[in-house]
Amino acid sequence: MSKKMLLSVLMTLLKITAAVVIVLIVYKFSFSAYDFGYRIFVEDPVDSIGVRTASVTIVEGKTPKEIGKILEEKGLIRDGFLFIFQEMFSEYHDELQPGVYELNTGMTPFEMMQIMAGQVEEEKE
Repeated sequence: MSKKMLLSVLMTLLKITAAVVIVLIVYKFSFSAYDFGYRIFVEDPVDSIGVRTASVTIVEGKTPKEIGKILEEKGLIRDGFLFIFQEMFSEYHDELQPGVYELNTGMTPFEMMQIMAGQVEEEKE
């Protein structure tokens, strides 16, 4: 084989390898972006079988980012960063109120927001 032909084959292999790597990166990013977007609107409870209750204190002026961090530290949600977007796109945007709340791992982030927004209806007997 001549040097020119060998160089041409190597360049073709390099281009194919680069294209495969780019496709894999785009696929991984797309899957992660889709999963993140999906979880904004449809996040399951952390644990619906071994439900654990935690007391959460929200003081005046806490941002959704800070509230998300508190909920994540207490093990009530999986991702405090995701909570920022869940709150932003929920009907409870800018309605979370300071207080002490009893929340549990069997609740979705939206159920927790409903409680923290003071919009929980009394159960009828």
